[in-house]
Amino acid sequence: MINALRKIAALAGFKTNTEPAIETPDNDATLHDAVLSGWFKHETGELFTGFKISSGDIVLDVGCGDAPFVAFCALQGAKVIFADIDREKISAGYKRLKNGPDMALYPIVSNVNPLPLNDGTASKIIAMEVLEHVEDPASFLSELVRVGRPGAQYLITVPDPSIEKIQQQLAPESYFQKPNHLRIFGRTDFEKHIVSAGLTIEDRAYYGFFWSIWWCFFWACEQDHGDPWHPILENWRKTWGLLLKTKQGPKIKQALDNFMPKSQAIIARKPQ
Repeated sequence: MINALRKIAALAGFKTNTEPAIETPDNDATLHDAVLSGWFKHETGELFTGFKISSGDIVLDVGCGDAPFVAFCALQGAKVIFADIDREKISAGYKRLKNGPDMALYPIVSNVNPLPLNDGTASKIIAMEVLEHVEDPASFLSELVRVGRPGAQYLITVPDPSIEKIQQQLAPESYFQKPNHLRIFGRTDFEKHIVSAGLTIEDRAYYGFFWSIWWCFFWACEQDHGDPWHPILENWRKTWGLLLKTKQGPKIKQALDNFMPKSQAIIARKPQ
C-alpha cells in the first residue's frame, strides 16, 4: 500500500511536511501516521475510514487548497470537482495533476457564495479545514447540502478545540483573523452545525496529535512555511516515525490522538 500511496503523493506534488497531505517517500513517518489515522486506504478505495470513493462518484472538494485529496479520488475513477478561492492554487493543482494518468478533473475558482454548480451535482462532498475560515458557517453548509445528491455523503473536518486553545496562546494574532481562523468549533457545536444543515451524522473521528505538537514547535522556529525545515521540526518527525515503528507505537498514537487531536472529523449523509 505504501508504494501505491507514494505514486499518489508524487502526483499530488508533496515535497515537504505541509499538513494535512499525502507525504512523499522521504517523509514516511507522516504518511504512516496518516494511514494509521484512517486516511488513504488504497485497497478499499476509502479516502478516510467509512468514506469510500468509487468510479461512479462525482466528488466535490471545497476549499481544496493544494488539492492533496484530488489525486486519490481521481485514481479511484471518480470525477473530481475541486474548488478554492485561490486561483493560483487551483491553476497549479490542475497543471500538476493533468499530466498524470487519465483523470476526470474539473477545477473551479469560487468563494462558495454560491458554488457555480447545479443542485444535486455531487455524490461525495469534502470540506477539509475550511469551515473555521468562513464568516457564515450555516450558509456555507447550506450551499454544500444544495449541491449534494440525495443520499450524498460528506466528509467535513475542523481543528479540534484542544489544540486551538493552545494556539491562542502561541500563534500570532493573525492566526485568528481573516482570512485565517475566525472561530473555534467545540465538538458539540460542530455537530449541531452539521445536523442543523439537514445532514445525518454517520461517524466521528479525532486524529493528528503529531500535527498538534508540530504546530507548537513551528512557532518556536521562526521560519517560513516551507523547506528547509528547522531541525526541531525534522527531529520531531523522525522521533514520531521511530515511535510508530515500535510495537506499542500505534496504540500510543491512538491514545494521544484522542487526548489532543489536531482535527475533528464528521462523516454525514444527506437524506434520500
